[in-house]
Amino acid sequence: MKFIIRHESDKRMRVHFAVSRMTYKEADILLYFLNNTKNITFAKVYERTADAVIEYKGKRTDIINTLRRFHYEDIEVPAVITDNSSRQVNAEYQEKLVTKIALHYATRFFIPLPVRALMVISKSFKYIGNGIRTLLRHKIEVPVLDATAIGVSILRDDIGTAGSIMFMLGIGEILEEWTHKKSVGDLARSMSLNISKVWLSVDGKEVLVSSNDVKPGDKVVVHMGNVIPFDGKVYDGEAMVNQASLTGESVAVRKAKDAVVYAGTVVEEGEITILVNQTKNSSRFEKIVAMIEESEKLKSGLESKAEHLADRLVPYSLGGTILTYLLTRNVTKALSILMVDFSCALKLAMPISVLSAIREANAHDITVKGGKFLEAMAEADTIVFDKTGTLTKARPTVADVVSFNGETPDELLRTAACLEEHFPHSMAKAVVNAAMEKNLQHEEMHTKVEYVVAHGISTMINNKKVIIGSYHFVFEDEKSIIPEDKKDLFNTLPEEYSHLYMAIDGALAAVICIEDPLRKEAEDVVRKLHKAGFTKIVMMTGDSERTAKAVAGRVGVDEYYSEVLPEDKAGFIEKEKAAGRKVVMIGDGINDSPALSAADVGIAISDGAEIAREIADITIGADDLYRVVTLKNLSDALMKRIGKNYRTIVGFNSMLILLGVAGVIQPTTSALLHNSSTILIGLENMKNLLD
Repeated sequence: MKFIIRHESDKRMRVHFAVSRMTYKEADILLYFLNNTKNITFAKVYERTADAVIEYKGKRTDIINTLRRFHYEDIEVPAVITDNSSRQVNAEYQEKLVTKIALHYATRFFIPLPVRALMVISKSFKYIGNGIRTLLRHKIEVPVLDATAIGVSILRDDIGTAGSIMFMLGIGEILEEWTHKKSVGDLARSMSLNISKVWLSVDGKEVLVSSNDVKPGDKVVVHMGNVIPFDGKVYDGEAMVNQASLTGESVAVRKAKDAVVYAGTVVEEGEITILVNQTKNSSRFEKIVAMIEESEKLKSGLESKAEHLADRLVPYSLGGTILTYLLTRNVTKALSILMVDFSCALKLAMPISVLSAIREANAHDITVKGGKFLEAMAEADTIVFDKTGTLTKARPTVADVVSFNGETPDELLRTAACLEEHFPHSMAKAVVNAAMEKNLQHEEMHTKVEYVVAHGISTMINNKKVIIGSYHFVFEDEKSIIPEDKKDLFNTLPEEYSHLYMAIDGALAAVICIEDPLRKEAEDVVRKLHKAGFTKIVMMTGDSERTAKAVAGRVGVDEYYSEVLPEDKAGFIEKEKAAGRKVVMIGDGINDSPALSAADVGIAISDGAEIAREIADITIGADDLYRVVTLKNLSDALMKRIGKNYRTIVGFNSMLILLGVAGVIQPTTSALLHNSSTILIGLENMKNLLD
């Protein structure tokens, strides 16, 4: 695609594309392409000017060549990105805001007063009606205060004040709706499916195909721990399915033949073949939006307290108005109280703060499923790390394959990959990737694959039972033996690697040595988390004591536990919570799911199992543990902002009331200053916390 470089500095350039103006869809496609291009660290696209700002690492020429090769028609973009554009939402609400402001001032300057009075009175019916309906429900809340202020102003023939109040309320409604819709939309898009490959059942065999090639009527096999990619019915098998992403309920539901299943839900136990009836994922987006908007998880404790406080303050505002009138017999001074309320600002500022924080987290590749989890993160004092795939690199590699049955290492690796390719774990991916690098074709030779959580995999190949997994699974649970002539070889296995054991018909066939290096940032992240306020940092792993001790010493955690099972992790967290501690759990695998559920905040690493990401309250979408530090800093900053909001709102509005009662300012001035401050506070809360 043709372009020119308008401005350039060190590792940063502003590029103008040779089009008069981009559509929203084109801008979204370009941004998707840039964000998924190697060595581009940041990108922003401006559709009106057809410009893009790009920050990069590596060679400048590589970026230039990449941009030259870009063509819209060559890029495959998930439908959820283009069908639900945030750019379009921004444009719609900008237009609403500009139109409302323009109409207000045009009416004020060009419409005669009698006509303007009729317009104000007609608009007031909405607010007065809301106030009456609130009273009929036996509640004295913000709508009652708004209705009273507008009604009294109209009765005093103060049309200007009534109109100003409704204008400010309208602006506030647009801003709140805009921020809420954009934040929820961003969150929903990040939670929507992006599944590239699925297992298709063809003539009794499983074939790995692109999800784009699946059509209604096809049969797709979903293994334990994986996301159901499409809406459909169960054709074969039985499974326990976690539907939390759609229903908010964390308890898994049994699905058997002919049961309806939905895209985005996760198979916790078992295995099912589904008959696909819908392949588009846009409905998934709508379902997620509905779930987010309806879920109480969206609200933090402080946000809920703000709403309750706002409603509780309304009777005091009304009482203060009446008392002031009785004491002074001055309607103007009484109205000064009525024109100022704490409620509007509290109800506007708090949700905007939380939703803006969620949106900002999303910009850092952190998906937060609700405001209460940011609050819990800020309050947390204990953090528990899984080791493999979390503190260690998300992509471990196969260092060696040691044969114990006379077969070649490549043949054994091929067999291991045939089993491991069905399951989303970092160790499994290492085996599959090693086979791919050696061009080892591993056709489906096995029968039904059974996955034993935190242990391993079992199947039948050529009428022989083949198992692969941990030492505990292979030797203690399955009672496999080491060939007598290979015991010396077994005892001299390199200790610097993690070991994956494979047995055939009860005898050890191979040991796959996995290099699982520590993330380079792990030690620094632990140090920064200590500094950020965590008093107890723990590592828990299923690995041996020797490996766990070595890693714990290098990373600098306060405690570590080795050879633990999934229930051990969850049990530890429950014990810490019972002791009064707020606990964060960070993991990536199926075996981490119970602990993620048990923690006050469950955080899943991006490259982990789908079920971990689904169950988790927060997902980190970048291969970088520094995002955990960013999340902690963001949560702390949000709590500080909320506290500042309380102080500012109460302080400023109290001052306005005192000035009004003292007769220093008129009610119209009080209303103007109050509503202006409310909007300014709302706008201030839309700003990023970490800039």
